[in-house]
Amino acid sequence: MTYLGKQNISSGADNDSASVSLPDYLQETYTWAYLNPKTVRWLSSTPVVEVILWGNAGRLIQKTVEEIEPGQTVLQPAAVYGRFSTVLAKAVGINGRLDVIDVAPIQVETAQKRLTGFNNAHVMLGDASIIQTKPYDVITCFFLLHEVPEDMKEKIVKALLASIKPGGKVVFVDYHEPVRYHILKPLMSKIFDWLEPFAKGLWGREIQDYASKDETVNWTKETLFGGLYQKVVATRSV
Repeated sequence: MTYLGKQNISSGADNDSASVSLPDYLQETYTWAYLNPKTVRWLSSTPVVEVILWGNAGRLIQKTVEEIEPGQTVLQPAAVYGRFSTVLAKAVGINGRLDVIDVAPIQVETAQKRLTGFNNAHVMLGDASIIQTKPYDVITCFFLLHEVPEDMKEKIVKALLASIKPGGKVVFVDYHEPVRYHILKPLMSKIFDWLEPFAKGLWGREIQDYASKDETVNWTKETLFGGLYQKVVATRSV
């Protein structure tokens, strides 16, 4: 299958596909989850995603979608397993547009298959740490930051904030340090140490801390499921 990153993408997310390459951290840490065709096939299924998120996938997706209005232009800066992309495509409606970008060709191809039939959705190679030249109404950063090193977290947050229109928003949904006596905290700590070495960065810092100080951006935050997850919305003033 030919992935859309090979096409002219000037009308979509304006990353230069020729300059997009797989980061070292992705190949060294996450080949098993995102680059291996055998594991990509089953990890991307909706039931597996529900298990991974302790039954909260639907709730977290809905928390994201409630920030989207029909007809808006939305960027999803990383392919997401499960039904996230199709829910977003439905949310923007036939008059809106969803752009999905990812640095891994296999993820682009997987997302493209998932969005077959959605003419308002476009999937292509792209790098979330690069500022988009066409700003968006909404950007949905869904469980991306916990998978990247600290310096990349900062680059991504700054680039996404610079890629929204006046009045636009970036919606971050990701892990968060759970309350002290959360029954899953010891287990999640071990899982992160074993499989997600960059995730605990979000236990020690606020997402807002990765951004440059900007008085035109308003930040709101809520935590869910005993603090294990967070939704942070950064809205730029009109």
